[in-house]
Amino acid sequence: MSELLQKARNYESKAAASIAAKDRPAFHLTPLCGWMNDPNGFSYYDGKYHLFYQYNPYDIHWNTMHWGHAVSSDLLHWEYLPAALAPDESYDCNGCFSGSAIELSDKTHLLIYTGVKQYKLPDGSLRDAQVQCLAVGDGQNYRKYEKNPVIDASKLPEGASKADFRDPRIWQLSDGRFCCAVASRPSDGSGQILLYVSSDGFDWTFWTVLDSNKNRFGKMWECPDFFKLGEKYLLLVSPQDMLAEGEFNNGNGTLCLIGTFDEKTGKFCEEGKQIIDGGMDFYAPQSVQTPDGRRIMIGWLQNWDTCSIREAGSPWAGQMSVPREVFVKNGRMWQKPAVEFDNLRKDEVSFNNVSLDSNRMSFDEVKGRVLDMEVKITPDADCYSCTVRLAEDKNFHTDLIYRIHEHTLTIDRRYSGTRRALMHTQVCKILNDSKDLNLRIVLDKNSIEIFLNGGEQAMTCAIYTPQEAEGISFIADGKACLGLKKYSLKV
Repeated sequence: MSELLQKARNYESKAAASIAAKDRPAFHLTPLCGWMNDPNGFSYYDGKYHLFYQYNPYDIHWNTMHWGHAVSSDLLHWEYLPAALAPDESYDCNGCFSGSAIELSDKTHLLIYTGVKQYKLPDGSLRDAQVQCLAVGDGQNYRKYEKNPVIDASKLPEGASKADFRDPRIWQLSDGRFCCAVASRPSDGSGQILLYVSSDGFDWTFWTVLDSNKNRFGKMWECPDFFKLGEKYLLLVSPQDMLAEGEFNNGNGTLCLIGTFDEKTGKFCEEGKQIIDGGMDFYAPQSVQTPDGRRIMIGWLQNWDTCSIREAGSPWAGQMSVPREVFVKNGRMWQKPAVEFDNLRKDEVSFNNVSLDSNRMSFDEVKGRVLDMEVKITPDADCYSCTVRLAEDKNFHTDLIYRIHEHTLTIDRRYSGTRRALMHTQVCKILNDSKDLNLRIVLDKNSIEIFLNGGEQAMTCAIYTPQEAEGISFIADGKACLGLKKYSLKV
């Protein structure tokens, strides 16, 4: 074990001991200590789900990246393992960036990640050289491959940047070959996804361009995920610097492309496109296939445009989303909390046919900061809007505002407790034509995840409201009918 990795492990074990369980979310994974961003290496190995993550154990801000590590049998209760990777080699001395994992035939666990080393340009400025590297291990300790890097600038197609070349996603083709999708910036300055193939997972050859952005959705595409779901293939990427257009929001977001894939040619044919999450805090999702064949996705419940929401002195920064089962319906990717999360429900409280008007309504049995809630809103013809207010007291609240005639759902967290002027409102155009709106709201101490109309759309945001603000209320501008089911959770 390298000195840097041992240093990280020693530090995290001491720092984590000072973070009480009450200071963490109830069921969202946070870093053992310090900073967390993108999920990495999400895989099922040796009877457990493994989730690695971009990690700076020493501070609550992004810095030279390590890989943190946690395992779970149910995707909700996580056991922290020691840091898996540290930037301790010449080719990754400026960071072990994102990547993925797969089990090999000899029952070892193969990690593939981006190593970063900075070099100086003639003008004195620094630039990254990003390369793809391997580490092999037993589910807890990993040894970096002696022939790293396995994919470097010599294996890039013409015009591709060696500074923006990262986030390898590995899987196996039906013929047994290993395939790897890597994010790349071509000469047009936008993004593309490159494919590499290998017979053994160690010796890699460039194959083809899986798909190209061509300046349609932002600039660089980060963190690709690629998998078959039913009869379709889904390519998930996280574009940087998007312009708002249709359902896509400004800034750094998430994109799902649905289509077909030819394993002989390596070509992906797009048939549909959509945003993955219409809120403000969901990025870099990664998925895994469960032993029973479901596809489960987890994303970073944060966004580069809203990172400063966490205040100095906080015990940790960054968290992962609830595990979401994804499926294709009506030509789109839908998502819902995984059945493992459904199993946490208890103590159902329900109300039916409740009349809403301009008098704010609350229920003694419906409050809290750790819960699962189903809400159905049926507005009258003259109703302009309905609002669900969460994490509420006299000083704080976050609103979900359904504007009926605009057919939009807005998250407004301006009063959630942040002191930073960041992105605090986000508007999602509702795709379902019905005036009735069905919401499933998953609330944890520091987050709100909303699933619209059975999972056709999703919206996510982080909140850092004091835990004493646990009120929930409802109001309408006009008249509407409310149906409500609230569950406590076994956590």
